[in-house]
Amino acid sequence: MENPYVPPPSDAPRKEIVRLRLVDPFRWLAQGGRDLWAEKGIGLFYGVCFFIMALVLGAVFRNSPEYAMSIASGCLLVGPFLAMGLYEVSRRRERGLTPDLGTSLTCWDSHLGSMGMLVLVLVVLELLWGRASLVVFAVFFNTGMPSTTGVIQAVFNPDNWEFLLVYMMVGGVFAGLVFATAVVSIPMILDRDTDAISAAITSLQVVFGNFAVMLLWGALITALVVLALLPWGLGLLIIGPLLGHASWHAYRGSVRWLDTPKQAS
Repeated sequence: MENPYVPPPSDAPRKEIVRLRLVDPFRWLAQGGRDLWAEKGIGLFYGVCFFIMALVLGAVFRNSPEYAMSIASGCLLVGPFLAMGLYEVSRRRERGLTPDLGTSLTCWDSHLGSMGMLVLVLVVLELLWGRASLVVFAVFFNTGMPSTTGVIQAVFNPDNWEFLLVYMMVGGVFAGLVFATAVVSIPMILDRDTDAISAAITSLQVVFGNFAVMLLWGALITALVVLALLPWGLGLLIIGPLLGHASWHAYRGSVRWLDTPKQAS
């Protein structure tokens, strides 16, 4: 009788999910602030990019508000990939290398396969989100989809509190899924050139293994973005790159690679 096949041990780097504390998100923001201050010119470039995204979203909302949610979810998808250049700046600073704008703009070119697969996963989530939003509208407005003006009235009318509650719940679920899938996976691909599925699974492990801390981190990101949008979106010039740098430190603080020296807390 032949011996059963035993696969060889994996030579892939081993990792562990760090047990996080509620103070850690504030530490990530402080570390991101130091990176931003050290590389102000690069940060300003990416801040302008985030500001332009806000201007586009505002223009769509003013002219075609029924498409605003789709554009907003698209920004939620594009934002982390745009921040990849900021991850590269923080990564190079961490390794004692000199960051530059050119390198940050091309850091993705050696990870096209993994990034393309991750984009596909996130696009599927975005499409499901859009379809679920249409279903919510169809259920509550059985006379047909509201007009452009009707969308505004539906969203801001207190009498439609049931619609608002369900719409926010559905949006929150899908926004949470996008956040949970991308919060660690994109910087992990940049750092380790892992495949998209492994990176996404690791990201989900981080979120569900440290749910309270990552919920706080998501709430801080949301609050800072909302505050940045209030003065005509000008706050994104600083808040955008700050969150990009801080997200790199969130990854480094929540995933420990066992083939590298332990990071100091």
